[in-house]
Amino acid sequence: QVQLVESGGGLVQPGGSLRLSCAASGSIFNINTMGWYRQAPGKERELVATITRGGSRNYADSVKGRFTISRDIAKTMVYLQMNSLIPEDTAVYYCNAVNMIPTINYWGQGTQVTVSS
Repeated sequence: QVQLVESGGGLVQPGGSLRLSCAASGSIFNINTMGWYRQAPGKERELVATITRGGSRNYADSVKGRFTISRDIAKTMVYLQMNSLIPEDTAVYYCNAVNMIPTINYWGQGTQVTVSS
């Protein structure tokens, strides 16, 4: 089992910044890809950004140039730096970790991000 705990959400004005953190613990030795997803009210959960153990990054088009994902392998942490936030970024953000063999998706409990003036 892998446990994921997110932190760093909150209320921010348009144009502001937030940094989300996710701490992984448990059976993490088979974890390769970690990332962030989000779900806005009435919408499906969508990918925001992912990063592999080797450092390869993938971003949703809607956040490219504004969000940066990073990972500290030693501390089993993954971060999401969010800049130039817009109201459309409002959602619950979930940390995700993918176990390689067998393939298992783990999720955190989510952290609310609200962008509003």
